Amino acid sequence: MEKPIKIVLATHNRGKRREWAALLQGLNLELVLPEELGIHEGVPETGDTYVANALLKARALCQAAGLPTLADDSGLEVDALDGAPGVRSARFHPGPDEVKYQALLRVLQGVPSHHRGARFRCVAALVLPDGRTFTVEGVCEGRIADVPAGTGGFGYDPVFYLPDLGKTMAELSAEEKNQVSHRARAAQAMRPILQSVLNTKG
Repeated sequence: MEKPIKIVLATHNRGKRREWAALLQGLNLELVLPEELGIHEGVPETGDTYVANALLKARALCQAAGLPTLADDSGLEVDALDGAPGVRSARFHPGPDEVKYQALLRVLQGVPSHHRGARFRCVAALVLPDGRTFTVEGVCEGRIADVPAGTGGFGYDPVFYLPDLGKTMAELSAEEKNQVSHRARAAQAMRPILQSVLNTKG
């Protein structure tokens, strides 16, 4: 088999790398993190859309590494908050994940179940050294639970309830999550693009 093609994954989050590696299994590529290439500085997410942030990260790291770069930006959109926190989900409240989702639950205290609709949205961007760019989107619908449940995943997973499965995202196994998550759906849309890039390289 030919040597895998290195693709930079624009994150310092090893959990996210594990997720993407599982989602792209079967493609002849190796996902490398920026620090594994000696790149340690982060890219400020100053865009006001998921697409803008994903492209900011992918372009900056592609330029720094000289390698195809995959980036994603995702967020939680809560209907009762007019789509917030959205693109600012990671900055919704200072502190670790648990502090963020507990702050969200406090904001939604007293909001009835039928008004707690929400979705996770993920935009993935692939930037190639020759300047070509590709973007795809994945969405997962659910609602915000009254109380957190589960220990898997990260971010807002413990409070994102999936009515069809009767579980929060954090209660799913990695295999289940990789069937239904917003990132899984974005990865599914990105697969044929990556396959085409790999075929061209070969």
